[in-house]
Amino acid sequence: MRRRRGTIPGLLPAALALLLAATGGCAAPSGAGNLSSRAGGPATAVAPAPLPPVVDHVPTDDPVVFLTYDDGAERDPRFIDLVRERRLPVSMFLTDSVIGPGYGHFARLRAVGANLQNHTLDHPALPGLPLAAQRAQICGQQRKLAARFGIRPRLFRPPYGRHDTATLRAAAECGIAAVVLWRVTLEPDGHLTYTHGPRHLRPGDIVSVPSGEAPPLSLAERTTRLLAELDERGLRVGRLEDHVGR
Repeated sequence: MRRRRGTIPGLLPAALALLLAATGGCAAPSGAGNLSSRAGGPATAVAPAPLPPVVDHVPTDDPVVFLTYDDGAERDPRFIDLVRERRLPVSMFLTDSVIGPGYGHFARLRAVGANLQNHTLDHPALPGLPLAAQRAQICGQQRKLAARFGIRPRLFRPPYGRHDTATLRAAAECGIAAVVLWRVTLEPDGHLTYTHGPRHLRPGDIVSVPSGEAPPLSLAERTTRLLAELDERGLRVGRLEDHVGR
């Protein structure tokens, strides 16, 4: 019997088997899409990362407050000595364009117990910017800090304390676990101001110490004045990273 022209019987299944065997261990390329499926089942969308919480105060019964420093414009060497001598677990929210060539200062601060966190690449006001632009600011600083210090911060402070839903989405996509605001501000002259609630320090307060141009008191002097008030109230400095973003 003459065979009909075309594929030789059995050749196509064999070729498919060889192809599957050769590619069976290959993973799907990254960025191929947010889809997943079980063998033989329909593809399903992967749920996006949950939005990080926004905190300005930590509910705690421990007699602690949390000292957070913004930008990195002030590089007071006496502040390094103070952090080392008092063993202060301060959190430094760093902006790359503000720090410039001063990363060595923060390496020394980290060596004596400070924690380094994210405050964007260039300190823009984020609300209203496209998601991609906000992601570039937050993820870009994540990469900078990873390259400089080998760390991936879990905490993020938006410039000026301002954020929108896109900010939270970008933060989640960049691996941020919590967005940190503040209830108390340590002003350049050493006085405290409050955004809401009681006009005095209380356990769980997050204190922001913004950078200033030629402030009347140095960073070490302002912090020393604050520590004296904490002592009077029976409070101490806690490690924010132990309470937020875990």
